[in-house]
Formats: sequence, C-alpha cells, structure tokens
Amino acid sequence: MDNLRIKARINRIIGQLKGIERMVSEGRDCEEVLLQISAIKKAIDGLTKEILTSSICRVVPEKERGNIEKVISRAVDL
Repeated sequence: MDNLRIKARINRIIGQLKGIERMVSEGRDCEEVLLQISAIKKAIDGLTKEILTSSICRVVPEKERGNIEKVISRAVDL
C-alpha cells in the first residue's frame, strides 16, 4: 500500500469536508453544497478502491490482479 498516496487522498477529503462546513456556515446554495458532497463520495470510493486493491493484491497471484481490481471496482461502485 502506498501510504503517501493514501494519506494525500485522505487529506484532500478532509479539505473537502472543511470546505462544506464553510459553505454551510456561509449559507451557500443547497445545490453547491450537494455538488461538493457528491465529489466527496466519489473521493471516498476512490480511497476505498485503492486501499482494498493494494491490500488484496498483496496476497493474490500477479496474473489474477486485473480481475481482482475489476471486482473491487464493481463492488465499491454499487
């Protein structure tokens, strides 16, 4: 698992959450806030995929990794 990449993703998500908090405090339009929430959900899905893929792929044979990544991606996207 590439801890630096994962930490960067987490920090980006934290920044997005703080942005939403600021938007709500400022009374920004609901649509703008919901758009940011949608972006965070996608960012969390990406983080989930990266963590699962890197963890699982450490224990499966190299030739199976492509299939595993597809299954993880489909499962997270549900």
